[in-house]
Formats: sequence, structure tokens, C-alpha cells
Amino acid sequence: MIACPTGGAADTLARDLVEAGLAACVNRLPGMRSTYRWQGEVVVDEEDLLLAKTTRAAFGALEAFVAERHPYEVPEIVALPLVAGHTPYLDWLRAQVAASESGIARS
Repeated sequence: MIACPTGGAADTLARDLVEAGLAACVNRLPGMRSTYRWQGEVVVDEEDLLLAKTTRAAFGALEAFVAERHPYEVPEIVALPLVAGHTPYLDWLRAQVAASESGIARS
């Protein structure tokens, strides 16, 4: 999960993650409202949430990629465990991310 400012930054990051092969798919969920403490103040912001589908092995590279390109000083980059999933989908996900790990270019 990656919280982003609404609009262009979220779209660009989602596309870049897929093009780089670090995520097989990124869902953009617009219209999230986040309430958090930042530098001693309570802040409420409109954000988009990106759900990036990747593998455990690729998470470190995805994290570094996002941290380098994200507009926030401290971006939310969180991985959740996958308990179960539709086997054909999980096979596709692994194949998409593995293709980039092995240097295979995809369109």
C-alpha cells in the first residue's frame, strides 16, 4: 500500500512501477481521506491509495523505487501478507515481476 497525493503523482508512480516490472498491477483508489500527525500537528489530507501487486522478493526494490520518486518526505510504503489467492492470478503476478528480475523486457 502506498498513499499518494491525489492526481498526477499517483498515476505516474503506478505506471512507473508497472513499466519497471516491480509490480504486476497497481490499483489506484482515489478519494481517501487521511488523518495523521505530522511535525506536531494533526493534518487531514485527501489522498489516493495505490495497491501495488508484487512479490516478497521484489519488495525491497519496489520500496527503494517508490522512496526515490515519491513526493512525500516520509512516504507510506507498507506490505501486507497474502494469505491465499486464485492460483492462476498468483502465477501471472509472479511471472510479470519475475520477467523484470531476469532482465526480460516487456511491452
